[in-house]
Amino acid sequence: MKINELTKEAHETALEKGWWDEERSTTECLALVTCEISEAIEELRKGNYKKFNEELADVYIRLGDLCGHLGIDIEKEIIKKMEFNKTRPYKHGKNF
Repeated sequence: MKINELTKEAHETALEKGWWDEERSTTECLALVTCEISEAIEELRKGNYKKFNEELADVYIRLGDLCGHLGIDIEKEIIKKMEFNKTRPYKHGKNF
């Protein structure tokens, strides 16, 4: 499955399961993505790698749902950004 197909499926599933019965703000949706990242960090902290992997999947699912709702061609955006990143200097020219 391609990224846009996963995005479409994530959004369709969210619609079917009632997550969009009431309008949600983009900010709320991004907060939910952040929550999934926090849950992944917690599972990693506990050494539970199976749950860690699941939480990372949830990050993509939440993001896919949001992109589907907003009509963002995230596959195109990822490709465009990855190509741009190839042109950037080492560590973006910063000394960390």
